[in-house]
Amino acid sequence: MNFELSREHVLIRNMVRDFAENEIAPYAEQLDITSAFPEEIFKKLGSLGLLGIPFPEKYGGSGGDTISYAIAVEEIGKACAGTGLSYAATISLGSAPIYYFGTEEQRQRYLVPMAEGKTLGAFGLTEPNAGSDAGGTQTKAIEDGDEFVISGEKCWITNAEYSDTIIVTAVTGKDERGKNIISAIIVPTNSKGLTITSPYDKMGVRASNTCEIVLDAVRVPKENLLGDPQKGFKQFLYTLDGGRISIAALAVGIAQQALDKALHYAKERKQFGKSISSFQAIQFKLADMAMEVELARNMVYKAAWLKDNNKPFTKEAAFAKLFASETASRSANQAVQIHGGYGYMREYGVERLIRDAKLLEIGEGTSEIQRLVISRQLGC
Repeated sequence: MNFELSREHVLIRNMVRDFAENEIAPYAEQLDITSAFPEEIFKKLGSLGLLGIPFPEKYGGSGGDTISYAIAVEEIGKACAGTGLSYAATISLGSAPIYYFGTEEQRQRYLVPMAEGKTLGAFGLTEPNAGSDAGGTQTKAIEDGDEFVISGEKCWITNAEYSDTIIVTAVTGKDERGKNIISAIIVPTNSKGLTITSPYDKMGVRASNTCEIVLDAVRVPKENLLGDPQKGFKQFLYTLDGGRISIAALAVGIAQQALDKALHYAKERKQFGKSISSFQAIQFKLADMAMEVELARNMVYKAAWLKDNNKPFTKEAAFAKLFASETASRSANQAVQIHGGYGYMREYGVERLIRDAKLLEIGEGTSEIQRLVISRQLGC
């Protein structure tokens, strides 16, 4: 086993880290305060080829692997979690399903612009009454000649206002057992009857665009069906497995930032005549943070490696997402504790990390759902 990053991975990490430190981090606090979407930053990410990292060059991508992509998510998320979330969502949820399950025509028409950074991508799965129970989808797509007529509502959908298309999950019929067939359909955002709003005032990741979507008899051609209509549910489960790797990488970025800030402050802050980093109570906190960040990162890389090598990775993706997201929350909490009263203030940038980290224990499958996935993979 070789635990070293390849030369290509190191180059990607250094390039993205430099960009994130200079072009994202200086604006992160203001983006959080104003809840503004960093549109200009995403244009730059696109121009650097970072929105197409895991896709072949023939589809506008960079021909990289999942490990490269995870490294990029971590570095962007370390600078600004909201930007990192929208970055991860556009690739894992907006672009990846079209690459994996789309026809050649769909890839050329919809994937290429996303990989080239000309638009973002969005995935409409969650509904007011279908969160952890994704099988409870109520949005319906009824066949009418050569079209689907889609009606329903989606909530908490990332990037929808900045995407040309949304992949929408909808019930398209019943199987032989009488259960709903859930299919994925590509819906252009300029479709008549489609309404997209951003009504949410969020606790964290405030730079990320989060939308409510209403579909009122939206008509799209049947050719917009994505993949096998009988396997839509399995397809988006695979999509979520891949997305969990990226969310785990984002969590590692937050946790690393918390560690970096806490370590720097502990060395600078003096109490009782010496820096607080010399106190065992603080040293143990930092040691635990460093250990968990490293373990989380290794789990992310393992899940990404398995995916890149076409091996089963569902359990490992759940491991990574669960452990990394909870690590991010613990590390952010400890960073505030080490900063003391200053950590409770915006000025030091660690209270934001707590708010940002919490979403990662909820989105892309709650921590409870990750434990359910793992237990099922164990044969329970």
